[in-house]
Amino acid sequence: MKIERFEDIQAWQKARELVNRIYSTTNKGDFAKDCSLKDQLRRASISVMSNISEGYARQTDKEFAQFLYIASGSTAEVQSLLYAVQDLNYISKEEFDNIYELSSEVARLIAGFRKYLQRAQK
Repeated sequence: MKIERFEDIQAWQKARELVNRIYSTTNKGDFAKDCSLKDQLRRASISVMSNISEGYARQTDKEFAQFLYIASGSTAEVQSLLYAVQDLNYISKEEFDNIYELSSEVARLIAGFRKYLQRAQK
């Protein structure tokens, strides 16, 4: 599939799903009242999606790859924060596993795309 706009990027599509899942989860119970943790998790998930689209807009593979590195870091931040969220009993083990798996899928897609761009630079 040819990528003609950032919305065509599978990693961006999955990152969008992650954002929706995070927002849905953070609106529930005691989690909704913990403004700082809720906001940090939301910002981290949005950062993943945003850096993919911003990198695409840069129009060079080198810059795009750099933004994908940043998106990878934000994905790791989401995953780390999920542990805190679970430790505070804001989400169940099942919710943790589902969101963590989705974030891992996003991370794999980003890594694969980053490697593709790096090969294209050579």
